Amino acid sequence: MLYAGCLPASRGGGASPPTSGGNVLAVEQGNASYYGDEFVGRRTANGDIYRREELTAAHRTFPFGTFVRVVNLRNGRDVMVRINDRGPHVASRIVDLSRRAAEELDMIRDGVVPVRVEVMRWGN
Repeated sequence: MLYAGCLPASRGGGASPPTSGGNVLAVEQGNASYYGDEFVGRRTANGDIYRREELTAAHRTFPFGTFVRVVNLRNGRDVMVRINDRGPHVASRIVDLSRRAAEELDMIRDGVVPVRVEVMRWGN
């Protein structure tokens, strides 16, 4: 379920993540998974090359370049990622994370975890 607040006047954003403590623009809760190693080196939907050490993610509808904070609801750990791909392609999941982002959330062993996704800055 998506809860949207007021959109900012400009949806553009730079390549650097927003600083912590900003306003949350939208919230979504559901399950997260992460990319398998077979995707390393492949192009993402926005044209980037997937690199497992970057803090990136796939979302079905958020604009590319959107920065979101993902919170693991099992342990409270969070990570800021940039949306650069479309997916996940499993209906019961709301976001696919890079390997590094999954490690930051301590979800590698579990594979799929419940998360809260908070939009911190809209992309293009």
